[in-house]
Amino acid sequence: MTDFIAAIPARYSASRLPGKPLRLIAGEPMVVHVARRALAAGASQVVLATDDQRIADAVSAYRVTVCMTRVDHASGTDRLAECAEQLKWTDQQIIVNLQGDEPFAPAAGIRAVAEVLENSGAPMATLATIIEDTETYFDTNAVKVVRSGNGNALYFSRAPMPWQRDRFANDRISTPQAGALRHIGIYAYRAGFLKTFSQLPMGSLEQLEALEQLRVLEAGYAIAVGIAPEAFPPGVDTEADLLRAEQRFQTSK
Repeated sequence: MTDFIAAIPARYSASRLPGKPLRLIAGEPMVVHVARRALAAGASQVVLATDDQRIADAVSAYRVTVCMTRVDHASGTDRLAECAEQLKWTDQQIIVNLQGDEPFAPAAGIRAVAEVLENSGAPMATLATIIEDTETYFDTNAVKVVRSGNGNALYFSRAPMPWQRDRFANDRISTPQAGALRHIGIYAYRAGFLKTFSQLPMGSLEQLEALEQLRVLEAGYAIAVGIAPEAFPPGVDTEADLLRAEQRFQTSK
């Protein structure tokens, strides 16, 4: 199995769900569920990168290394870049960025993104899944990705792509183009690239789409995209998502 460190960026001030990492699901903070997922995936080390001591305290009973970071980071990747310096990760160490709002991330998927990176020549990797319904295809909250023939990302967008000119000119009820992909927001990097990423200027495409991965493409770096081995249930961004997560835990008992 690919050796990797699972790093969980978790900040307290989330605009849509303040205090999100500490919000309770099945009676426990969300960040605890995420940490368990990382541990179950077989990471050689699980690191919590946070800016709040209350979040750090929530995982104190688990085999988790806490890295206290600044509060002003623009993205989770920037937060992990600070951890790379603090924890002195070697440049070739594979780091999996498991977002702190993914309490249902499957262990197989966490391992898979590390394997995609290891088997590619890219400094960064991510996962995607086949889109099978029109609603997802046109949902601006569902990020789409188009790959090149070698499996690297050509572009990420909130817009539906690839665009089926003839089929969608007058009809948006049709099923999506076969092979259309939804991006799953889990990343793997070489630790050395985290440092590079943190020094890249924010690109115009990143600002336009509000997608930090476009900073990498716009700067000319490759992102390998693998197909997720199993479904990734939705993450938690809103109060409605939190309610659905609670219901999911109750029905899975």
